[in-house]
Amino acid sequence: MRNPERLAVAPMMDWTDRHCRVFHRTLSARALLYTEMVTAQAVLHGDRARLLGFDPVEQPVALQLGGADPAQLAQAARIGAEFGYREVNLNVGCPSDRVQSGCFGAALMRTPALVGDCAAAMIAAVGAQAEVTVKCRIGVDAQEPREVLPRFLETLRAAGVRRVVVHARKAWLQGLSPRQNRDIPPLDYPLVFAMKRAFPDLVLVLNGGVTSLAQVQALLAEGIDGVMVGRAAYHDPAGLLLGADAAIWGAPGGQTAEGAAAAMRPYIARHLAAGGRLAAVTRHMLGLFNGRPGARAWRRILSEGAGRPGAGLEVLDAALAALAEPVRAGADSADAGA
Repeated sequence: MRNPERLAVAPMMDWTDRHCRVFHRTLSARALLYTEMVTAQAVLHGDRARLLGFDPVEQPVALQLGGADPAQLAQAARIGAEFGYREVNLNVGCPSDRVQSGCFGAALMRTPALVGDCAAAMIAAVGAQAEVTVKCRIGVDAQEPREVLPRFLETLRAAGVRRVVVHARKAWLQGLSPRQNRDIPPLDYPLVFAMKRAFPDLVLVLNGGVTSLAQVQALLAEGIDGVMVGRAAYHDPAGLLLGADAAIWGAPGGQTAEGAAAAMRPYIARHLAAGGRLAAVTRHMLGLFNGRPGARAWRRILSEGAGRPGAGLEVLDAALAALAEPVRAGADSADAGA
């Protein structure tokens, strides 16, 4: 499939797990999905099936790795490619304390040469099996982004990287929490567009502050290669993803939010049969009917019922039935008025 990066759902810790990705795929067949960040050390020493396993339906899906050791990242990237990921992304943007303590994530913006070494080692390790990409900030702390970012992109290009996701905010590693780093540093879209003009051979994907499909379309129309959406795609998945295939790729649409919920039933049934909990899947579906009549009842029934011992598909059915109540009530009122 061509250009899945034109719309991507960002890697988000505790959110974009395999259940979330399967759900998002019911809404868009084409958007590029990302795993949560997995550290290279975890891949090398942890439960790989749990950390890296994914359902083939999730494709196109990319693995995001965290780390700062070229040899470890190379091994982890090769393992990811062997698991079937066709993209392995290096995290150079996360500002969390845990990531900083390991001297990776956004802290790597201070050491571009090391990032280049990491990327080059990963590229050599995966060969033609997968593409190695990087997700970065425009700078950190007191760095001047208009000086730092061009040099950073030059280093990546020299290492062989051809696609970069740029979160269009600085990260303040001291003084702001990870949550504040998502909102307080000002966005600088013009800088990202300037980098696209300066590096026309790179595929640049803009991330940060995008809240609607219309905004995605407008940014693409301005000449950026792709747009990555984070929290908005999670909290209002239908609003961001449901019409994306038609709007961005000109592909046939026709799916509905109700259809997406129905499409999750076989997956949920398999998950329950394997001993899984309903809430592990439905927690990602709470925003499906965001802004629609009955959405509150949908969220309440799923939130309260899915976590109970033995909860099954009847909870999903009850939530869908409650969603339909306002529609029926409105029809009854219209009939009475006639």
